[in-house]
Amino acid sequence: MIEARHLTRRYGDFTAVEDVNFSIARGTIVGLLGHNGAGKSTIMKMLTGALEPSSGTVTIDGLGHEAHGGALRARLGYLPENCPLWPEMTVLETLAYSAALHGLGEAAQPEALSRAIEATDLGAKLHAVVGTLSRGYRQRLGVACAILHRPDIIILDEPTNGLDPTQILQMRSLIQRLAEDATVLVSTHILQEVQAVCERVLIMRQGRLALDSTLSALAQAPTLALRTGQAAHAVLAPFGDLEEDPTRPFSYRLTLAEGDGDGQAAAVASALATAAIPLYAMTPERQDLETLFARVTQEGGAHHG
Repeated sequence: MIEARHLTRRYGDFTAVEDVNFSIARGTIVGLLGHNGAGKSTIMKMLTGALEPSSGTVTIDGLGHEAHGGALRARLGYLPENCPLWPEMTVLETLAYSAALHGLGEAAQPEALSRAIEATDLGAKLHAVVGTLSRGYRQRLGVACAILHRPDIIILDEPTNGLDPTQILQMRSLIQRLAEDATVLVSTHILQEVQAVCERVLIMRQGRLALDSTLSALAQAPTLALRTGQAAHAVLAPFGDLEEDPTRPFSYRLTLAEGDGDGQAAAVASALATAAIPLYAMTPERQDLETLFARVTQEGGAHHG
């Protein structure tokens, strides 16, 4: 549904996003992870058509923003990281104005407003002035504006910013409900948010895509940390995704291609013995999102699952 190909954005000599490729299928919830400055917001702006790529393309169902911008924007709901709201307007006025901007006529507005208000639990604040709202309520109002026109693609940049624990749970539930009818891309630097609602994760590191995998694949892929007595790349590489530790000679991290971790570990040890390569240590590693995020954001490289 969403295709990003060789997506790049430069600001003078600074490259914010470099040669990023991914595709997102209809009806999935995808988390876009990365440290601040990793390129997440820049990618989201390019996906929505708010920012033009320096090179590369974004297409939605085969259509690009350059030729079909108006039609594509009508299908998109977007919550920017710092949602622009009019502080002097009330919540209800903001929603009505946003509905008009989305092209909803007067006849369609009552149902659309009612649905968005209920989904984001804004009923108690309809007549409050936006400038008096807490950060959490402003965030919820931004989400309500993004979903008024029932878009089939929803892009949320840090949707739980400023929310208390109860509101975070409500936002997670809302995202899951939205995904029943839409494709949802959620940008965050909070790993728990991705684990709670997403099926797939894209991790950015310094403007490049460092990992693209489903969470189920991450959970199933056993990993071994190995230290050998001599170079063992040729023996280990056929077993899965192999990384060498540049700080320690003959130290490797092997993400096994097969799900049977114990059986594969025994096969790895046997292969090293057959090749007469000393095995000094072999330790199973915990393979979860937190571990992977720390690893790929420190080491870099592109990983695909």
